[in-house]
Amino acid sequence: MGNKQITVLGLGSMGQTLARLFLDKGYTVTVWNRTAGKADALAARGALAAGSAAEAVRASPVAVMCVYDYRAADAILAMEGVAAALDGRLLVQLTTGSPQDARDAEAWAHRQGASYLEGAIQAAPDQMGQPDTPILVSGAEVVFRAAEPLLGVLGGGIVYLGGKASAAAAMDLATLSTIYGTLLGFLHGARVAEHEGFDVAEYGRIVAGIMPTFAGFLQHEGGVIQSGDFAISQSPMRISIEATQRILQTAQQAGISTEFPAFAAGLFKRADAAGLGGEEVAALIKLLRS
Repeated sequence: MGNKQITVLGLGSMGQTLARLFLDKGYTVTVWNRTAGKADALAARGALAAGSAAEAVRASPVAVMCVYDYRAADAILAMEGVAAALDGRLLVQLTTGSPQDARDAEAWAHRQGASYLEGAIQAAPDQMGQPDTPILVSGAEVVFRAAEPLLGVLGGGIVYLGGKASAAAAMDLATLSTIYGTLLGFLHGARVAEHEGFDVAEYGRIVAGIMPTFAGFLQHEGGVIQSGDFAISQSPMRISIEATQRILQTAQQAGISTEFPAFAAGLFKRADAAGLGGEEVAALIKLLRS
C-alpha cells in the first residue's frame, strides 16, 4: 500500500489525532464526520473534507474508522453509497467493540468486496504516534503486512494477534479486565490510606513504584496458566487466601466499603474449599473456568 492516501471516518478526539498523524507523515488525508464542523481544523492543516461518508471512502484505498461504538460505526456503514464504495478497499476498524462485533464487521466488509482489519488502541489521544504506543491488530496476515507501514504511523507498539478478526477485541477486553481490576483495588487501597491518615498521593507513588515488579509477577503467572503446571513456584495460594481475608476484616473494622475485598476474599475462600490452597496462586483460574 505505497499510495499515501487515507480516509479517516469519525473525528472525535482520537479520530482527529489519527488524521493529524497521517497529515504529519505526508499522507493525503480525506476526513468525514457527522458533524461537519469537526473537520474544519483539519482542513486548515491540509486535509480534504468530504461531503459524505461514501465520498470519503471513495477518495482513498484505505478507510480508517474510529467512532464511539459499533452502533455508531454500523450506522455510518449503512449510509447511502458506503457499502458500494468499499469494494476493493481496506477498512481498518479502530472502534472499540466485542469479539462478536469484529466477526460481524469482517463478514460484512467481505460481502462488500473489502478487506478488513480490526484494531484496538490501548492509549489516550495524546499518547498516539509514539514508539511504544500499543495498538492491537488482527485480521488476514497478508492484509496486515500490506497495511503495517500506515499502521506504524499511529504508534510503534503494534501487536499483531493473528488472522481471527476477533482477536484484537478479545485481547483488548482481557487487558481491560486487568486494568479495571487493578483500578478497583487501587481505589479500595486509597480508602484504607485515607482512613489511616496517609497521604493518598504518596500511596499512589508507592503503588507506581511496585508496578514493574507486579507486572513481572503477572507475566510469570500467565506462563503458569499456559503450562498447566500449578506447583508452587512464586506465590502459594494460601498466602492470598489469608491476605484477602485480612483486607476484608480490616475494612469491616474500619467501617469502610467492603464491596471489593468481600468479592476478592470470597473467590479465594472458594478456592481454599476446592482444595487449591497448596498450589500456585494462578490455580484460581480453575475456579473461574468452572
